[in-house]
Amino acid sequence: MANLRKFSSLGLLALLALAGCRQDMHDQPRFKPLAMSDFYTDLRSARPPVEGTVARGELHENAYFYTGKVGNNPGNYMPFPVTQDVLGRGEQRFNIYCAPCHSRLGDGNGMIVQRGFKQPPSYHIERLEKAPLGYFFDVMTNGFGAMPAYAEQIPEHDRWCIVAYIRALQLSQNATAADLPEGQKVPSEPPQFRGISGSGATAPEVVTNPQSNEGEQPK
Repeated sequence: MANLRKFSSLGLLALLALAGCRQDMHDQPRFKPLAMSDFYTDLRSARPPVEGTVARGELHENAYFYTGKVGNNPGNYMPFPVTQDVLGRGEQRFNIYCAPCHSRLGDGNGMIVQRGFKQPPSYHIERLEKAPLGYFFDVMTNGFGAMPAYAEQIPEHDRWCIVAYIRALQLSQNATAADLPEGQKVPSEPPQFRGISGSGATAPEVVTNPQSNEGEQPK
């Protein structure tokens, strides 16, 4: 009898517990995406973001870095220092994305042009030699004429690296002996190789200081 009362009490407690379980969290009121709602005056259930909301990663505080413009006009300065690494990165990206049309010299006679595509102007004409740096960034970002936009393919930092390299290309075509470091010859001396000059699978061994190796027998 005592056990029966005990089980009855447990059963009653279980029923009370079940009675307290509600499905409010599971079946709570909600709006289906893009459904109409008469709760808001515009009848839209989806609400616009709070004014001033910025998506993660889209806070472009430095407008010049992302546009190349100061106001409505292209600027003429780099948004970060130009180092050897920056020029190296710019050369690499230029050879991948730009050289097929502009050629590695920037004269507009790339391989695609040689096969019939419209020839772009040379970087070495007076108009482009005087063009501000932001102009090249803007053209890469938004495209110009037959050139498509490259904003999706090339991140902003790499676009600026390419801009720096384009300016280096322009300077290289108009450099004088006075612009060269002391002791640098024009044209540069051809590389000297030690022993066999290498094959398609192996790089040649270059003599870095030919004068110090005079009289030394090739290995």
